[in-house]
Amino acid sequence: MRIGFIAMMIVLLLLAGKLILIQGLDVGNMAQAAEDQRTVVQKLPAVRGKIVDSKGNVLAESIIRYDITVAQNNLAEVEDFSRTEVDPKTGDNVKVSYTVDEGLAQLAKVLDLNFADVKKNATGTANFNYIARDVSPLVEKQVAELGIPGIYPQAITKRVYPMGAVGGPIVGFLDADGNPLAGIEQTMNEQLTGVDGKRTFQAGKNGIIIPTAPVRTEPAVDGQTVTLTIDQDLQYYAQQAAQQQKEQYSADWASITVIEAKTGKVVALADSDSYDPNNVAASAVANIGSRTVSSVVEPGSTSKIMTAAALVQEGLATPMSQYLVPPTLNIGGQNFSDSFVHGTEKRTLAGIIADSMNTGTVMAGSKLSLEQYYNYMRKFGVGEKTGIPLPGESPGILANWQNWDGRQRYTVLFGQGVAQTPLQTTMIFQTIANNGVRLKPALIESFTHADGTVDQVAQAPGVEVVSPKTAQAARDMLEGVVTMTDYKVVNVPGYRTGGKTGTSEAPADNGVGFDGYTSSFIGMAPMDDPRYVVGITVQRPKGSIYGVTQGYTFNQVMGQVLRSNDVPPSTTPAVKPAKFYE
Repeated sequence: MRIGFIAMMIVLLLLAGKLILIQGLDVGNMAQAAEDQRTVVQKLPAVRGKIVDSKGNVLAESIIRYDITVAQNNLAEVEDFSRTEVDPKTGDNVKVSYTVDEGLAQLAKVLDLNFADVKKNATGTANFNYIARDVSPLVEKQVAELGIPGIYPQAITKRVYPMGAVGGPIVGFLDADGNPLAGIEQTMNEQLTGVDGKRTFQAGKNGIIIPTAPVRTEPAVDGQTVTLTIDQDLQYYAQQAAQQQKEQYSADWASITVIEAKTGKVVALADSDSYDPNNVAASAVANIGSRTVSSVVEPGSTSKIMTAAALVQEGLATPMSQYLVPPTLNIGGQNFSDSFVHGTEKRTLAGIIADSMNTGTVMAGSKLSLEQYYNYMRKFGVGEKTGIPLPGESPGILANWQNWDGRQRYTVLFGQGVAQTPLQTTMIFQTIANNGVRLKPALIESFTHADGTVDQVAQAPGVEVVSPKTAQAARDMLEGVVTMTDYKVVNVPGYRTGGKTGTSEAPADNGVGFDGYTSSFIGMAPMDDPRYVVGITVQRPKGSIYGVTQGYTFNQVMGQVLRSNDVPPSTTPAVKPAKFYE
């Protein structure tokens, strides 16, 4: 008995010592290991910030959705489970028991899925598997009320684009994993992305939360709302007009840009065949992105106003300087002619620009040295990115003046031998409309933080390219283009307008020779105090190039812009075309 008693005491002492080691001293960190095994960390996803237009209309937003998941190993250990329900007869709360199959059948009904498929996905030894993906909050609530052990709704965010293709290339999109691939979604990803939070709790082996254990929550911080300068309604209108231009002339593509002259704000940046970010796969790969900022074309005669402005700024000419323009011009061994047949004519510089004469432009522009004109082109922004916050922007093509060949040294004076994006060309006219100060195109109005704090984006400092006096002279010449007697296509009732057409050969896609033409018109209004610039470019219109015009489309878009922004009609007389001839 003594030996037995001593043996029993030794065993009890060993057990007590072990308990002290485990529960008191925890030499092997077993308590922590047990807690770690019970601890579940659930991510609380931050909501990605919205993208809205200048009036607060939502262009992109994230909505809460749920994936229904299962811990198969937890569910496998459950034979039946119970949940509290209201007795329909008595109205009392009662506990009702269900088998796992009964619970899965109820789950299949809520999810509108086949029971066999639900059971197959729920059966196994995996710690994680999907039952259903992307269900609504209402469905998630119904799933949670079933109380099936091992079934977990998992919150996710889904990006949606309420306006579809309106502004699609500007807004951009995310891939299936939430990675930004285009537009503002890509360039402003840091601001749009929030900081995820987390909820930490403890659960038993069956996956059911231990009610007495503490729950720690670190709330998520949602992403910032990005407010654009774009006007949703005008963007839609411009896109429709661009699509109409493309289809009317069976062109490769068309682009329309609307700029607020004094601020550089982009009111609309429209491409034909704009894609829908909700269904990017439905669009051709070539249409992903904005051709307005990525495609380069020869600007053609729209560049003549840049040549005229440089001459005036350097004191080498005035709008009324006279030239004797021959039918064809031979200079430096190069021959130049015009798009219309004429004899030897006396023309002012303004008259040369009004009739878009290559011969006269070369005669006048040759007074500028190659380096002088190259420097003016650079100051006007040719050959460099505008800095618009969109991916894929091209700087265009401008060779150094020292590399210009015997013909290019003259063709750059009328917009050939140089390539620009439609946006770059429009910003040249913004410079002239803004008294000679070139601004960076602004696309972001402000950022709104999750706490409601708003950070306004300051206007970037401008670059003075020409003096206000020179800019006014250039505007007078542009107004002469649209008021001359044989070109009355451009006409916005009640407003003085000015602008310039441009036509150039389009290089073939294979890089060998030319294939078709690029046709454009860039204009501004009202000329007594320019508020807006509208640039229109059509690539490779079919048919005779002389039957192509962007004038009527300019009238429609500019008229809509002026009326929408309550711009007062002009009150001063237009520049008369007769002024530009002898």
